[in-house]
Amino acid sequence: MHESELLTQAFVFLLSAVVAVPVAKKLGLGSVLGYLCAGAVIGPFALGLIGHDVEGVMAFAEFGVVMMLFLVGLELDPSRLWRMRIPILGLGGLQVVVTSLALMLAGLGMGYPWQHSLAVGMILAMSSTAIVLQTLNEKSLLKTEAGQASFSVLLFQDIAVIPLLAILPLLALDNAAVAEASHTGLSGWKKTLLVLVVVAGLVLVGRWVSRHLFRIIAETRMRETFTATALLLVVGIALLMELVGLSPALGTFVAGVVMANSEYRHELESEIEPFKGLLLALFFISVGASIDFALFAAQPLTILALVAALIAVKMLVLFALGRGFGMRGQSNAIFIFALAQGGEFAFVLFTFASNNGILPDDIIEPLVLVVALSMAFTPLLILANERWILPRLSGNAEQLPEHDHITSEEARAIVVGFGRFGQIVGRMLRMNGFNITVLEHDAAQVDTVRRFGHQVFFGDAVRLDLLEAAGIDQAELLVIAIDDHNRCRSIVELVRRHYPAIRIISRARGRREAAELLSAGADHVERETFNSALALGRTALQLLGFRSYQAHRAAELFRHHDEVNVRELREVLDDETAFFNRTRQHADDLTRVMQADAQVDLEETEQSWDRD
Repeated sequence: MHESELLTQAFVFLLSAVVAVPVAKKLGLGSVLGYLCAGAVIGPFALGLIGHDVEGVMAFAEFGVVMMLFLVGLELDPSRLWRMRIPILGLGGLQVVVTSLALMLAGLGMGYPWQHSLAVGMILAMSSTAIVLQTLNEKSLLKTEAGQASFSVLLFQDIAVIPLLAILPLLALDNAAVAEASHTGLSGWKKTLLVLVVVAGLVLVGRWVSRHLFRIIAETRMRETFTATALLLVVGIALLMELVGLSPALGTFVAGVVMANSEYRHELESEIEPFKGLLLALFFISVGASIDFALFAAQPLTILALVAALIAVKMLVLFALGRGFGMRGQSNAIFIFALAQGGEFAFVLFTFASNNGILPDDIIEPLVLVVALSMAFTPLLILANERWILPRLSGNAEQLPEHDHITSEEARAIVVGFGRFGQIVGRMLRMNGFNITVLEHDAAQVDTVRRFGHQVFFGDAVRLDLLEAAGIDQAELLVIAIDDHNRCRSIVELVRRHYPAIRIISRARGRREAAELLSAGADHVERETFNSALALGRTALQLLGFRSYQAHRAAELFRHHDEVNVRELREVLDDETAFFNRTRQHADDLTRVMQADAQVDLEETEQSWDRD
């Protein structure tokens, strides 16, 4: 490829991402679907703005997945990974085995040999690490029960790629292909020993050598050198894994886990994150560009039927496993819809199967298209789940846990949420002799605070029957101290609609959220960080030369004007332009007021000096 062609292709890729992703985000579709659509439009099978070497681009872009798993590994220290061993081995292992067998039975039913059916089943059992982790992370679901279960399955699948590369050649109808399977030319105990040596080397480098290396690099105070070293580490591990026939993604994940306790963890994350994001975007665009519309046009019903069958089989298996591992309602729905697609490793494994004579091209070509389409449909499936299925589950009383039997004892106040914020409010009220009822919807948090002797009832305050059981009709005050803004607003609206006389005070995340809660009917709102930031600002003024009374006066002036502005913002919540204009105008006004007040204070000080 000539230099001009390379620059042109790079320009097309970047332009498509810049145009498609904001549009997709504006429509609520997520960035992944935006990248996939952009790739489909500019690909060789549509507008043809990029060349036909999509596989080459995808092979390079898959390095984004490698980087992503390195960063995921940095978030997991070995002790936490050990605690996750049951979902990784149990849930992940069963997902791969059961899905492979189910798809194998489907292949046998269609008349294919058992070897081909099993090979296809194992390859299609994989899900997309890149799409699932990116989507769950965007929606802040990665640390939820469903997110952790999804991550466990994906991690096991990445591990399973290693034995799959060893098993697939054994399924070749032509036994001569078995001799080609090894990447290293080794077999048996020699290859096993090599793998153990490589993993031990990763642990050694990650735990001891890298620490001294990064300290030496950090002492140079050259950021670009640190960036180059971080990339060298990831690229080197990936190359080493490929040389010994292992998954580069798995190798970098292990290295990330080993380095999770390193003092340079955060620097590594910040240096690698931009490269990871750019390469992942390139990978998603490549997947979209690989969709062969000509093949699809030739067999549209067959392809769509295969996509639907793949998604349906995986959903059924995931539903059963999710229920078996204790997931219910919304958690199980998120888990099912997140993992019901083919994965990027399928492209690698299908190429491996073709090169080693394991599967014929007439099977591989339509299945590659099926995998690409299933990946493209994933953001849409997750969006459909959010809009139409999760709301039904959240409103289904059968899915909600039974709340505690509440004895309110004519409490004067009800406190909703007993985390760090709610505990301070609740303890202040109780210590000053007020009888309160505390509701907390997180069962683990309820168990924790009960060990410290606090009386807390388990239940979800978005349910009117629970609030009535807590004595909302007799209470004088409702304190909402949960950190979920949408739930806060729902509770405010619910209570204001049914009990308009009660006073409601609420926690809020920021200015817009505070204005929305006031608009919904809250009497008073406290922003989470406002008072602590104000106190810190007052201390900063004192350390920079303000007298104590000057710093206090400046802070109180700031507080008064800012709270007035938040209340005024209620009028323009539905007009984005007016909202920002009002905020900017307030900032300018406040600057002038504070400067004028400082000038007055300076004049008063000078006059007092003159009198002295």
